[in-house]
Amino acid sequence: PYYVDMNQNLFLQASLQSSDQNLMVFVDTCVASPNSSDFRTLVYELTKSGCASDPTYALFPSPRGDVARFGFNAFSFTNRFPSVFLRCELLVCRHNDFSSRCYQGCVSRFKRNADS
Repeated sequence: PYYVDMNQNLFLQASLQSSDQNLMVFVDTCVASPNSSDFRTLVYELTKSGCASDPTYALFPSPRGDVARFGFNAFSFTNRFPSVFLRCELLVCRHNDFSSRCYQGCVSRFKRNADS
């Protein structure tokens, strides 16, 4: 466990472990839960589809494309939950593939088919 005080800035880093240097990593969705085995019942979205859901969530510059750095202010759900667990979904894309999801950034809406 990592212990932090309420509203303390919490910084995280995700690194891709690969010998392929043409890959990059993108933080797509991060949610928090008071239960380490249930990320559906009671959750708090920090980011979804690359868009910040929490006003304190921020991406930070990283030294390489295979490293993603982000952070947010520490919080708790209520006094009855002593811990907060984080689950993040990361995407791996080819570096310089500008049509990939990694280069799209925040996607607030998904397109759907307009059937007759």
